[in-house]
Amino acid sequence: MFAIVDIETTGGQPSANAITEIAVYITDGKKILEHFETLVNPEIPIPVYIQSFTGISQSMVDNAPTFNQIAPSLLEILNGKIFVAHNVNFDYSFVKNQFEIAGYQYNAPKLCTIRLSRKIIPDKASYALGNLCASVGISLENRHRAGGDAFATVKLFHLLVEKDSTQFISESLKKGSKEYCLPPNLPKEEVEKLPKNPGIYYFIDNKGLAIYVGKAKNIKNRVISHFTGNINTSQKQNLLRNVYGLSYVQTGNELLALLLESQEIKRLWPDENRAQKKFQSVYGLYDYLDQNGKIRFGVDKIRKEFKPLVTFSNRSEALLYVENLIGEFGLCPKLCNHQTNLLPCNSVEKEICSGICLANENIELYNQKAQAFFNKLNADKKAYFIVGRGRSHKEQTVIVYEPGVFVGYSYINYKVQLDFDLLREAAQPMKLNHTMEAILAPILHAISKEYKVYTQMRIPLI
Repeated sequence: MFAIVDIETTGGQPSANAITEIAVYITDGKKILEHFETLVNPEIPIPVYIQSFTGISQSMVDNAPTFNQIAPSLLEILNGKIFVAHNVNFDYSFVKNQFEIAGYQYNAPKLCTIRLSRKIIPDKASYALGNLCASVGISLENRHRAGGDAFATVKLFHLLVEKDSTQFISESLKKGSKEYCLPPNLPKEEVEKLPKNPGIYYFIDNKGLAIYVGKAKNIKNRVISHFTGNINTSQKQNLLRNVYGLSYVQTGNELLALLLESQEIKRLWPDENRAQKKFQSVYGLYDYLDQNGKIRFGVDKIRKEFKPLVTFSNRSEALLYVENLIGEFGLCPKLCNHQTNLLPCNSVEKEICSGICLANENIELYNQKAQAFFNKLNADKKAYFIVGRGRSHKEQTVIVYEPGVFVGYSYINYKVQLDFDLLREAAQPMKLNHTMEAILAPILHAISKEYKVYTQMRIPLI
């Protein structure tokens, strides 16, 4: 048995909105057996533009039953049925979420009439419900109301059952099929051909534009994960609605995937990538002279107008670096902004610092310690190539990195002799940004087991 469902809501995100109307038709695939329909009091205001779109006003739902009140009878109707809707994940996510709020658990197999239509009656100009119904001769009355849309979906579903000569509907219901969870306009074949290797992937909209770029250790599993589990977030709902195609690039290892993801987000500025489009909380170590001429150090968020001495992906990593800096060069924690209270320097008793903040050491001698750090830092600012796994067992990835200057990559045969000048010349350049610097910094601070880092003493950076 199939439950054909349509709902109207106060908005597009289940966790922040509610149902205002629901219609359910129970069918065996050939004829209607039962019908349930009601307005629902959402217990939150209906936005004016939603009222205009659906024709459901606030006054119409004020005296309607709440979802809690209809939940027992609705659950009885839906239980044991296959949940069918046009863009099923939208309707299902709302119904499931409202059941959970009412204290009921609801899970059901799903079918999407958009996905079914694309397979069973292909080559239509549009698979929006109104356009699709018009193209196959189904009348759609009372548009954008649950009852009208649900009844049209019933007629469409009956047509699909009749024309399903390849048994696509029953195949879609088999365990392991991903038909029910994928975006309605995304062909399953595109997902099936995805590799299970590291790389980046692109979600493409109906205009051919990338609306999301992601990175993954396993591209196929990561793509599928966007459309399974909790799909109540606005981003997942937007992806379900707007994804029409996929593209991907295999990288061989996660480090290069991270770098390419950052570059592509900055280059394409996709609508659904939000984290890296905001100002990144990447941290840097800065130096400055105080009014007495003492060299001081401090950790702060990266700012465009100031170039940091060292870049870090988070504040705790930066503070640990400063702590090691204090111990290695005998610097004063207070002058490194590592101890901010008014008590005497807590390193004096440990004989780490000579006591500059207590006037036990003159400024010139103290600044020589700071200068020793600068000297070491400049000596360490070499060019690097980082060698990692390639896309096959016969190749390796080489990332060429000159901190603050250049980053690029190339794939070479694992037997090739590594030569920095040739590698830099052959490398595919990437536009270096602070996020990339923060990604690469930990590799150089504490080398990962996965990567081998070679340094080039011949190319110091000043």
